[in-house]
Amino acid sequence: MTDSTHHQPTLVIKVGGNELDDATFVAGLARTVAAMRPLPVLVHGGGKEIGVLQETLGSTPRFVGGLRYTDATALTAAEMVLCGSVSTRLVAALIAAGADAIGISGVDRGLIRVVKQEHPAGDLGRVGRPTAVRSDVLYELLDHGVVPVIAPIALGPDGPYNVNADEAAGAVAAALGADEVVFVTNVPGVLVNGDVMHRLTRSDIERLIADGTISGGMIPKVRAALTALDAGVRAARITNLHSMLEHGTVIVTERDTHE
Repeated sequence: MTDSTHHQPTLVIKVGGNELDDATFVAGLARTVAAMRPLPVLVHGGGKEIGVLQETLGSTPRFVGGLRYTDATALTAAEMVLCGSVSTRLVAALIAAGADAIGISGVDRGLIRVVKQEHPAGDLGRVGRPTAVRSDVLYELLDHGVVPVIAPIALGPDGPYNVNADEAAGAVAAALGADEVVFVTNVPGVLVNGDVMHRLTRSDIERLIADGTISGGMIPKVRAALTALDAGVRAARITNLHSMLEHGTVIVTERDTHE
């Protein structure tokens, strides 16, 4: 490993598959990222496109405990969408916005190593749980002014695995010593009675889901933030492009006693 003590923590930005279907969103994201200093690391999902391609390839998506089961065909579809079309779309937009960028997966240079993900609901197939991230590979790119665009296909002991993009983002942020993972979505943050909550803890979120305050499409977003906390990052922020750098909802494991 290279000595990375001189690096200031860089931001890790996670973009979901649903937002990536929107060309206007992608262009806006690219302009925002191109202007950021220090340069961030981008981790992206694939969303609906993976399921659509999987069906085109003749396989029916199935879920175990709400998580996508990854058989050989599903893995091929995930590789094609994540490492192929989505990665290419993001890198093209970043370069058009004046940034230098490269698309890499967790397999490239052994960036993200995984073991098979065990789940109480049953076998998930080729789904991996991150165990190691080569931060030196990312710092090398950042030091050369290149934005890494990471597709969450990672390397297991017996070949490639699909990885939950939120887990991948959390693991990358933890490895880089980043202060937080920023989840860029189509909403300004977690709304409670119409107001954006600035800071929530894990227990706040569980309570707000239980009482129905957090509902619908916001539930997967806050669950994604909790997944990143589980992966070892200190805080996760849910925000939109407009208020990305200073606003939104910051989610932490528990209240910071120093505040």
